[in-house]
Amino acid sequence: MKKCTTRSLFTLVGLSIFSGTVLAEDKQDDVQDMSDPLAVYTQAGAGYTDKGLNLKIGQTYDTGSDITMGMNIIEIKGIAGEAVGWNGDARANNDDSIDSIRFRNFSVDLTNGRGAQVDVDWNFDRNQGSASYSFIQALPKMGPVSLYPLAGLGLAAGESYDVGDQGAAQAQDRYDLHGSFYVAGLYSKIEITDKIWINYNPMYLGTISGSDEYKNNAYGVDNDAMLTHEAAISYQITKRSNIRYFANWNEDTHFADGDHRIEFNYQF
Repeated sequence: MKKCTTRSLFTLVGLSIFSGTVLAEDKQDDVQDMSDPLAVYTQAGAGYTDKGLNLKIGQTYDTGSDITMGMNIIEIKGIAGEAVGWNGDARANNDDSIDSIRFRNFSVDLTNGRGAQVDVDWNFDRNQGSASYSFIQALPKMGPVSLYPLAGLGLAAGESYDVGDQGAAQAQDRYDLHGSFYVAGLYSKIEITDKIWINYNPMYLGTISGSDEYKNNAYGVDNDAMLTHEAAISYQITKRSNIRYFANWNEDTHFADGDHRIEFNYQF
């Protein structure tokens, strides 16, 4: 699979922003709580990361029901990483093409605080991707703490790898469905003030079925499961805009060696 060009993706993002702005014109007074992981609203965001620039577009749509809301989100990651990314470590493999693209479809039931998410991700550097379906449930708020447990199932696919005589995985000139996996985790929010909040979102992923190579090495050599971490601190600038700092790491990657980004978000 060829990498997407930066020019074509910027064109797509520009059209999406224009479309989202037009559709949101009739809802200028309907401002959602941007600190709520289950909030649904038309939005745009841009991030400066250690691996380049990220762009995000989210657009609500009519679900056909008065008690549910829906939103599609597209994220484009790692734009111009070699030129502007601050991670100079050779292991980062920064270049000026797109690293990955992510699509999410999100819906929430307003009567019971239950959400559902389709999450599709493709990494152009590794030619690997996944698609999953998860349920999210908002629990009763406990003082400044809000918890949102998540559980789901998914499929992994991409360029095929075969283990040769030397025990090393060799890329093959074909793509296949590697196998299935589960994900169980938690979104959490801690309110510090009415404008500052902290999120911590641990996720545990593990293989269910598939080839032996996938089941045994999906999350690292001889590793069929992994605990991942995401932490963020956010500041609400206005009712429609905020700035956020994110860090992502896992049990095999130290916090300092993980992914870091500063992100600006605007609600239309």
